[in-house]
Amino acid sequence: MSDSYSNRQIWIRGLFIFTALVLAVNALYIQLIDSTYRQKAEATTIDEYVIYPSRGVIYDRNDRLLVHNDPTYDLMVTYNQVSKKMDTLAFCELLGITRDYFEKTLEKNWRDPRYSKSVPFVFVSKVSAQKFAQFQERLYEFPGFSARLRHARGYPHTNAAHVIGYIREVDQADINKNKEVYASGDYIGAGGLESAYEALLKGEKGSKLMLKDNLGREVGFLEGSTDLDPVSGNNLTSSLDLELQAYGELLMQNKIGSIVAIEPATGEVLAMVSTPNYDPNELSIDRERGEAYKRLVEDPNLPLFDRSIMAQYPPGSLFKPIIALIGLETGAITPEKVVSCPGAYFFGGMRLTGCHGHPTCYNVQTGIQYSCNAYFVTVFRDIVDKAGGFYNPQAGLDIFNSYLDQFNVGKVTGIDIPREKGGFYPSSEFYNQHFGKQQAGQKWNSIWIRSLGIGQGELLLTNLQMANLAAIIANRGHYYRPHLIKAINGDEKAVELAAYKEKHEINIQDKYFELVIDGMEQVVQAGTARVANIPGVSVCGKTGTAENPHGEDHSIFFAFAPKYNPEIAIAVYVENAGFGGVYAAPIASLMIEKYINGSIDPTREYLEKRMLEANLMPILP
Repeated sequence: MSDSYSNRQIWIRGLFIFTALVLAVNALYIQLIDSTYRQKAEATTIDEYVIYPSRGVIYDRNDRLLVHNDPTYDLMVTYNQVSKKMDTLAFCELLGITRDYFEKTLEKNWRDPRYSKSVPFVFVSKVSAQKFAQFQERLYEFPGFSARLRHARGYPHTNAAHVIGYIREVDQADINKNKEVYASGDYIGAGGLESAYEALLKGEKGSKLMLKDNLGREVGFLEGSTDLDPVSGNNLTSSLDLELQAYGELLMQNKIGSIVAIEPATGEVLAMVSTPNYDPNELSIDRERGEAYKRLVEDPNLPLFDRSIMAQYPPGSLFKPIIALIGLETGAITPEKVVSCPGAYFFGGMRLTGCHGHPTCYNVQTGIQYSCNAYFVTVFRDIVDKAGGFYNPQAGLDIFNSYLDQFNVGKVTGIDIPREKGGFYPSSEFYNQHFGKQQAGQKWNSIWIRSLGIGQGELLLTNLQMANLAAIIANRGHYYRPHLIKAINGDEKAVELAAYKEKHEINIQDKYFELVIDGMEQVVQAGTARVANIPGVSVCGKTGTAENPHGEDHSIFFAFAPKYNPEIAIAVYVENAGFGGVYAAPIASLMIEKYINGSIDPTREYLEKRMLEANLMPILP
């Protein structure tokens, strides 16, 4: 019994002695070996360490990734911590910089209050993850240098550069505009969806408090409740169909112009092509971006110019179905309006507006089918002269323009990317001033402005607006604002998208739309766009050839399909390509066939080959 008690005492004493030894060794280690607590005790400043969020990614309508994030690094330097004995040559070789860059970047005007020898600043920005991985292994050799993780944009495909946009570093104007959000070195969306949805994509920066010693060296993070975790940006689902977009860009290679395709039932943009274009990876955030941007800006073919929403064109004969609808609704003409065409429009024995050879137009449908200039100059004059007569055209033109307002002609559509142009239509006031200056004392009349009846004169539209007109006709008199975002974080009912759900009505009776649509169907079946006929698909379209005083005429076509329950409305504009049936109509029909059927019929592969191989680029000096 006593031996058992004695053994227990020995074990207890041994445990106390062992614990005391552990505590003594730990204290010795903390005080004499581990410098962590001593460094924190010596820390004299606290800095905010910014943690950058990942930017929201962008998908196409079928959840294919269009834009993702690539990790990139900013290499920071604290001047008074840089060792003069460091291997500068090895440092420069690892980062791919010159000795001259090293010296110039390291030296600052230390009298400038923006700089401090003890405060880190960016030495090299946008170091790729691959290059940083090689550099990181030797980072310990270069005191004073540290890295901060950032996110650059990556593009798995080379398509839709104008739609997507790009990101850039903020400038002082950006900072001044929103000082609470942006600081020097931050990125911001520039152009396209990146700019339009910047507030949703950017996320929220996080932060931690960093302890620094009296030499400005980073000691460690100050853990506590003041830490803010970064919040990732929202993911966007675009309305684009990547396969259709890529196909459109192939068809338009070596051509100047635009394709816009819209889903009529929703206003969602299925494809928006502008050519010449560029690879969006060229403007990704890296140190070569500046050179790439300079080259694109200086390119005489203007690849940065988005012709789908910024180029303003005369619509040409595409405007004739709109003339017909307004003429029918205002009662200026009846559906059975007959106009014979002797090859031109004549007035007072004078040949004023030429036309091509075709049979007599015995109703509105055949007027559209044959695209008769004489027919639509007559219809336009009937509309303008109906209200006030030949000598008082202002009243009739004002009525005509009130319908153009309903069709949203001459105004921006409000699509959800920046820099959209509005186009133009002339008002009575415009003509009063224009003709009053040219011929004092004379009044203008419907003869003087007859070119509007065939979509020429002062009339200007963007290709997006032309596609929207095709969607309005497809819908028999209504439209939804064209837009490029379908869902936010998978939510198609997000409050930010509410404006694109509003239905805009055109005050024209359905029966008149049906007449015009019949005429557009005849255009493809037996008119000026038979090349656009697709086996098994009822296509309704209209060709146009817009006069160009600076060179060859422009080739234009807009259409929708199928005739009933249409799935796609499209407008194609090919600059300097001649008659609308030669290039614009085939390209549009191939796009329609690709979208509806998924492939091109073998009987039309010759047409696809001809479009893909055609080179219409101007020969530059």
